[in-house]
Amino acid sequence: MGLDVCPGHLRGLLQESVIASAPVFAGTSMRVSRLMLVTLRETPAEAEITSHKLLLRAGYIRRLSSGIYAYLPLLWRVLQKITAIVRQEMDATGALETLLPQLQPAELWERSGRWAGYTAGEGIMFHLTDRQGRELGLGPTHEEVITTLAADLLRSYRQLPVNLYQIQTKFRDEIRPRFGLMRGREFIMKDAYSFHGDEDSLRQTYSEMDLAYRRIFQRCGLRTVAVEADSGAIGGSASQEFMVTAEAGEDLILTSADGSYAANQERAVSVPPEAVPLASGARAGGAGEPLSTPGQSSIEQLCGAHGFEAGQLVKVLLLLARCADGQLQPLLISLRGDQQLNEVKLANAVSALLAESHGALLSIDPLTPDLVRNDKLPLDLGAIPFGYLGPDLADAVLAGDPSIRDGASGALPSASGTRLVRSFLRLTDATAAELAAFVCGANARDGHRVGASWAGLGLRPEPLDLRAAQSGDRCLHDPDQCLQSARGIEVGHIFQLGRKYSEALEARFTNESGAEEALWMGCYGIGVSRLAQAAVEQHHDADGICWPEAIAPFEVIVVIANTQEAVQVELAETLYAELGAAGLEVLLDDRSERAGVKFKDADLIGIPWRVVVGRGAATGQVELVRRAGGEKRELAASALRAVLEAEIVRGRAGVPAQA
Repeated sequence: MGLDVCPGHLRGLLQESVIASAPVFAGTSMRVSRLMLVTLRETPAEAEITSHKLLLRAGYIRRLSSGIYAYLPLLWRVLQKITAIVRQEMDATGALETLLPQLQPAELWERSGRWAGYTAGEGIMFHLTDRQGRELGLGPTHEEVITTLAADLLRSYRQLPVNLYQIQTKFRDEIRPRFGLMRGREFIMKDAYSFHGDEDSLRQTYSEMDLAYRRIFQRCGLRTVAVEADSGAIGGSASQEFMVTAEAGEDLILTSADGSYAANQERAVSVPPEAVPLASGARAGGAGEPLSTPGQSSIEQLCGAHGFEAGQLVKVLLLLARCADGQLQPLLISLRGDQQLNEVKLANAVSALLAESHGALLSIDPLTPDLVRNDKLPLDLGAIPFGYLGPDLADAVLAGDPSIRDGASGALPSASGTRLVRSFLRLTDATAAELAAFVCGANARDGHRVGASWAGLGLRPEPLDLRAAQSGDRCLHDPDQCLQSARGIEVGHIFQLGRKYSEALEARFTNESGAEEALWMGCYGIGVSRLAQAAVEQHHDADGICWPEAIAPFEVIVVIANTQEAVQVELAETLYAELGAAGLEVLLDDRSERAGVKFKDADLIGIPWRVVVGRGAATGQVELVRRAGGEKRELAASALRAVLEAEIVRGRAGVPAQA
């Protein structure tokens, strides 16, 4: 995945590159009584996954509105620590920090071709019109802005390569914000952009950023998997995601047992199971024999009634693609009956066919009776036999009323002013195209055909990869191995953009031969606030959060078991001052609560080490508890500093602590 590095050498690179630097909050101390800490015993109704519940209950975040959260003091310390690690590793690669405007002119996005897709299509960009009537967007990403600056500043090959990064709040108008900081409408992100004179230089920086990302996640105490990924709306020739493995992850990761292949399901490829041939084979004429199937409009119903295997069927999906120029293109998608459509692969295929002539692909939706009615599309619903479609469904079902056809474009205008194309774009997955004989709809209600063939239907489909790879499928690189699945949370994504943006925005430089050419580009993102919550999702137990030491808000919490006992208070205050003076980050729970309440809160907020000053204070003894695992030991208060210093230095470097 972009690197020719053996595993042993990679481990060495990761271990040798840990940056020795002072922690962000070295020696900072705080009393719980001054922290504005409010913990909750009950889980707020808005919280769906464990990490979201714990961050709310432990007083790290508070919701202001859907997808909008306040970072309270404890979480802000976590975010600053993550940011410091990111900044250190980025600086170590030679990248330069900058800060770009969050308000971006629509004109730049129109030049790159992304304005319509981000506003009218997915609709994830917050956009507005200023008092002079100019359209602006709140930046969800900054490719257009940085490329415009590069066009102005980078004019010669002697200035290259350059890598610029920023750490900044981004904005995305999510359709359904959920899971707290995982899918919010504003979030903190590190985004970097590199510029190069040739593709080899781009690949070198891409590999350097790959290693830097692995170091960042290791230092933050996260277990991550690097996977091949779809480039999506960002674009480019290659990309790789970094996934934190967790059951609550929204993404499905498919990997091989030998570790040589890993991909997001959106991108994954595999060898599909072999289909069981039809017993009857292809019939005379190849169009298939009619089969009466009243009320059997689903694959399950058809197989149950007639004993077919799902892989013997060709299922046909009727969809509608919306393009930026107002064109509505009906799609007829054929898949083998036991396979599922990969919507990302389909969108990429449709974009490749339509984008040049009709602009950005805004959306692909099922062409259902409800959609036809709601969008007032000029279609005769009675002409479309939903549930009994065959791959040879005639374009005539799209004809509508001939009196309102736009003869020049061959399209029908809809009530909304868009234009409905009156012919299907037919796309066929390879699993369906390879069937010699199959069962399919008869294009008439209550009927199917058995033994149909592509030639018999008068079709010559081009095989495409439109199916979703599944756990259990055989691997392409080694068919003796099968794909395994896991859930993941995306925390980082790196791209080889090539010249997509530099050509659109005319970012050119003079090469060594004196000729002008477009810059080569890469971009590299890390979700800083998402990473913080992903750490909680991966590091918690039944009692609360177990922060990795390198990003914990504090390293030690000193708990006074009974604030009415002067000897306990005196020893706790002494230790609090001593540990802070030694450069440790210390929280003192000086509240007049019961010991049990303090212990529960300490477990909930997840500080890595807890020092309990209780009855043993009279003889100079304290209890040391490691949060992760709960191991306890009694030791002399005089020895505490040395023990904690040794353990915490390891934790700051991303090495697990040992009690």
